[in-house]
Amino acid sequence: MAALPSFSLFLLLLLTASQLQAFEFHEATVDSINQAFAAGHLTSRQLVEFYLDQIRRLNPLLRAVIEVSPDALREADRADAERSSGRLRSGGLHGIPVLLKENIGTRGPLNTTAGSFALLGSVVPQDAGVVGRLRRAGAVILGTASLSEWAHFRGDYIPNGWSARGGQGRNPYNLSADPCGSSSGSGIAAAANMAAVTLGTETDGSILCPSTLNSVVGIKPTVGLTSRAGVIPISPRQDSVGPICRTVSDAVQVLEVIAGYDARDSATVEAVKYIPKGGYKQFLKIDGLKGKRLGILKDYFDYPLGSVEAKAFEKHFQTMRNKGAILIENLQIPNTTAIETIGYTTEQIALSAEFKLALNSYLSALPYSPVRTLADVIDFNKKHKIKEKVNEYGQDILLEAENTTGIGPRERDAIALLNELSVKGLERLMAEQRLDAIVTAAALDRLVSNVLAFRGYPGITVPAGYARYGIPFGLCFGGLRGSEPKLIEIAYAFEQATLVRKPPELQMFRRNL
Repeated sequence: MAALPSFSLFLLLLLTASQLQAFEFHEATVDSINQAFAAGHLTSRQLVEFYLDQIRRLNPLLRAVIEVSPDALREADRADAERSSGRLRSGGLHGIPVLLKENIGTRGPLNTTAGSFALLGSVVPQDAGVVGRLRRAGAVILGTASLSEWAHFRGDYIPNGWSARGGQGRNPYNLSADPCGSSSGSGIAAAANMAAVTLGTETDGSILCPSTLNSVVGIKPTVGLTSRAGVIPISPRQDSVGPICRTVSDAVQVLEVIAGYDARDSATVEAVKYIPKGGYKQFLKIDGLKGKRLGILKDYFDYPLGSVEAKAFEKHFQTMRNKGAILIENLQIPNTTAIETIGYTTEQIALSAEFKLALNSYLSALPYSPVRTLADVIDFNKKHKIKEKVNEYGQDILLEAENTTGIGPRERDAIALLNELSVKGLERLMAEQRLDAIVTAAALDRLVSNVLAFRGYPGITVPAGYARYGIPFGLCFGGLRGSEPKLIEIAYAFEQATLVRKPPELQMFRRNL
């Protein structure tokens, strides 16, 4: 008789193993995960264990993750228990593991350092606004993703994807290729199936560029649509927090959870009016390209005739036409030359002063921190120049910011000029041509991110192909403030019509794993 329970246990284990085998972990989407949860074929613990194993195997090579949360399995068990008892959190992320860029604050065991040893051991007063929303939705905080140190605002010579704490992040499609920054770890991890979904931040290109070069989807929301409270800042005027995921649907489901009002971020007061009644998932429309007026900006498609990129983009344009989009080609932003010649310098004037003020305010509010001011950070780097590689990479941007004295006439003039460049540039073009969105390639080109950064415009980048040596490239759809619904319709319909993305062939690097 004693053999019966053992045999029953054997059958149970066999059934569990077969169920897990049937679930495809690689490239799993939020929808497929939730379907497996509902059918009893998968638990949050099993999902977290899979991603922890992926991180253990791949991170020594890719350097996409700085820390794994020791609470991740406990949070997964709690999500499973809630689901078993019939308590399912709203939002679609219940039990879904999320990797956070390491400048997004979490209250608990994880450090928040922007990749710098200067902030190691610092304590944040509470979760960042977006993290609080994720927790309320039942998401599991898996850990923190690597980044370009100080969100690429330390020095001009620091490589994309490098930080003192995280090391050098590497592109999973080609280890020698640029992973881009500053949300490099989030892009790498999403591409290499090291997390279900990830979060990044952008001031100017830091979501769009790593998403493009790691062949994933990135949404840079309208500034203020997602709270920046508890995020190590650069500029309250330009900073935004957004999802980096493998599909448009996944990114939209994350955006739906993290968007909204936060009393700790005044920018959300205005931006919350852009959130549509019924949320963002309703805009995941297969026919979302139909009737859309898309402006093709010629300056962003300057590829040699016959190149892989040129052929791919021409094919994509035809696909959009076939799906009912109206393409207005060979357009140019009226003041492109001005943006190229004075935009970056003007932006740096504003950002330097904003960074010093915002960072000093952030540091002073921490319950504990080894550094309390930007000057302290600079001194720390000088004292720890080997760990921080100061001799190799410098800290010229930090020094430039420290030399500022607040928002004075020079900075106000710079901000006014950035607004003017936007109003007389992208806003004028979209009004004159009655555009629903602009279409660009090469998010690596600063001009693309500048155009969307100066006045807090949104953008979505979607995989578009693979060039020489397997290096990914993408298409970026951009619009004016609050245009996320249209951009989602366009990006989702394009993605579903093309299905370009393919996972990196990491087995080619198996000797390094």
